[in-house]
Amino acid sequence: MNGVLTRNGREWSLLAACIVAIIVFSVASPYFATSGNAATLLRNSVELLLVGLGMTLLLAMGGIDVSVGIVMGLAAIGVGRALGADLPVGVTALAGPVIGAGLGLVTAAVVVLGRVPAIVGTLGLLGVYRTAIFVLLGGQWLSGLPTGLTDVLAATFLGIPVAAFLIALAYLAVWLALRRTPYGLHLLAIGNSEEKARLSGIPVVRVRFATFIVSGALTGLAATFYVANYRNVEMTIGTTLALDAIAAVVLGGTSILGGKCSLLGTVLGVLLLRILQNGLLLVGVPSLWQPVLTGGLLIGVLMLEVAAGRLSFPQTGWVRK
Repeated sequence: MNGVLTRNGREWSLLAACIVAIIVFSVASPYFATSGNAATLLRNSVELLLVGLGMTLLLAMGGIDVSVGIVMGLAAIGVGRALGADLPVGVTALAGPVIGAGLGLVTAAVVVLGRVPAIVGTLGLLGVYRTAIFVLLGGQWLSGLPTGLTDVLAATFLGIPVAAFLIALAYLAVWLALRRTPYGLHLLAIGNSEEKARLSGIPVVRVRFATFIVSGALTGLAATFYVANYRNVEMTIGTTLALDAIAAVVLGGTSILGGKCSLLGTVLGVLLLRILQNGLLLVGVPSLWQPVLTGGLLIGVLMLEVAAGRLSFPQTGWVRK
């Protein structure tokens, strides 16, 4: 279980990188080191922190889900419709996680029961879900939503936003599940070798189903925060979210081949990615280049892992050394 929520070389490096990036951008732009920009940066990190938490579990299990951005979009539409129907705030807030968990169940059925490789199955679902978003929105934005959900999640307790407490609670719950229950041992065992895990009596199907559903619920919760923060749902919602989540999680030290994860690394990976994106935007680099930055970081980290001998990507597939 080493690395679930511990300090190691990768995490210290990420912390140092965040500090250096903050210093550089503070010097390069007079707008970076301001309270307003700090609030914007943290607000823009909320969804990625939650989706990244789910992606951490998936990658640790040896899986992946490239449809999470579009799943968040569908869940956000559900939250938006609930807000527009003047349903109680509690019901509206739960709409996102419930829809996300349902879509996670669909993903699990395709990948686990259908035995379709996760990257192929979720890529296929991404196409289906993208069309569903277009149909549900009718080619138009869902905007001008009521402020009820925004008012609740923007509230503070002891000077700390409610959103921060909820995200911390989500990470704590996952940490407890990984460290204090058989689920954590089973998850990492499956990530190391699914066949060996099955022969050892681990309920592989049940664990994989649960992980996809939990990831979907966390993505749905991210949709709730998205709607509360922006009070609209646009056609292009979540376009780069999957890439950002995978890059942040891998940057944080979770193995893309499974069997290893770091929740603290995920948090630091998300913060570093958002700091870089925000800082480059403030110094005049168009947002068009943000996916280039994210993709470059992901490729760079994997190349370093290969160079260090921890990963091997043969032409016929990939295996851990």
